[in-house]
Amino acid sequence: MTASGMALALRPVAASAPQPGAIPPVPTAAAVPAAWRNWSGIAQCQPAAWAVPRSEEELVTLLRQSPAPLRAVGAGHSFTALVPTEGTLLSIDALSGLSAHAAQPAPTATLQAGTRLATVSRLLDGVGLALRNAPDIDAQTLAGALATATHGTGADLPALHADVQSLRLVAPTGQILSCSAQDNAEVFHAARVSLGALGVVTEMTLRVRPRHVLQRRVWLMPVDSLLRDLDTLARKHRQFECYLLPHTGYGAVIVHDEHPGPPQPVPHVSADEDVLRDLRRLRDWLGYAPSLRRWVAQRLIDPAQTEQRTDWSYRLLSTQRPTRFNETEGHVPRANGPACLRAVLDYLEQRNDVYFPVEFRYVAQDDAWLSPFYERDSCSIAVHAAHDEPWDYLVKDVGALFRRHGARPHWGKLHDRSAQELRTLYPRWNDFDRVRRHLDPQGRMLNAYLRPWFERSNAS
Repeated sequence: MTASGMALALRPVAASAPQPGAIPPVPTAAAVPAAWRNWSGIAQCQPAAWAVPRSEEELVTLLRQSPAPLRAVGAGHSFTALVPTEGTLLSIDALSGLSAHAAQPAPTATLQAGTRLATVSRLLDGVGLALRNAPDIDAQTLAGALATATHGTGADLPALHADVQSLRLVAPTGQILSCSAQDNAEVFHAARVSLGALGVVTEMTLRVRPRHVLQRRVWLMPVDSLLRDLDTLARKHRQFECYLLPHTGYGAVIVHDEHPGPPQPVPHVSADEDVLRDLRRLRDWLGYAPSLRRWVAQRLIDPAQTEQRTDWSYRLLSTQRPTRFNETEGHVPRANGPACLRAVLDYLEQRNDVYFPVEFRYVAQDDAWLSPFYERDSCSIAVHAAHDEPWDYLVKDVGALFRRHGARPHWGKLHDRSAQELRTLYPRWNDFDRVRRHLDPQGRMLNAYLRPWFERSNAS
């Protein structure tokens, strides 16, 4: 382990290449059906058929005629079982690209729903535009990111779905709906975070902004000082997040602020994988002796190390994650964020097997019905475990801490919330389900994972 490796950012500057293994192979419609698995391998299925529609018209036919359950699949970066089906997997990878854009009166961009987020950023950059905010992984399809309420960080910045101005949805009946806050408004409020339960979104228009330069700074802080200053840092910077390093006594602070000058791109090699390897070695060598593990870590970490980068926003905000993991994430009311983070870290440090950093972010409220941030400014806490190691404690124990602090689950991350809990946590759950039953009266979009959440209403 090197001191500089421990002190460098836990997130790379650029995401210029696809994540290895992040995008599952998509067979052609004529191919023998192939098995599917998600990025971490925790979710998998053997569908009866794969379908790769090349147009909205072809999608209409597929939704009407293909074996159910019908599930759309993107990059496979969700850890929950949203995708697996014994029926038909629908890949919308072919529905990709920038359809239109406008700079006035307010910048907007119309994109096909199968466009990967990394491609979205580059297409927008090519016409002088950028997303207002970006999630920390950019391998997902745009539609998949919206369906699971994927988000970035920023106390005044909402999740990606909040910037959707309008969308097109193909219902399981084959009906095509154009939706906005003015037209088919209830479907619009439901479809921005839909879990893939309403049909398939094919296109959306996003509020965007002119391309802009950010300055990224990274430094280390003692955990106690960092926990005390969380809200201050979030108010001070456009985008703030941190990663707590279990069994070290340190956390890494990452901030992004707008920069008036030009970008200053330089070659950069991320230290993320080195950091993870070093943290894992510490665990493997000294996990039996937590006090010694912390003592060694604090002597190998150089707290004076910092990093500063200045570049176009999309080159700084998104990440690559070669190391596979499983993950849970809770979105707690903002006032509960620091206390929940402390509780999570205290619990993890009672376990000698953990080594992944704990991610903490801020997300502004929005009004999408199944958004975890519905009418609630939130703090997001994400906890990871290596894909080849036990992860049940993420759901059982960390999940209990999330419950205690009022968390709503991230739809793409591991959790065990019941239908009754979800109805309580999401004030517009019944409204969403009413729209769902109208669009999919036969429940063709419901797989075994989703059905228990909605089966009571289907039977009524």
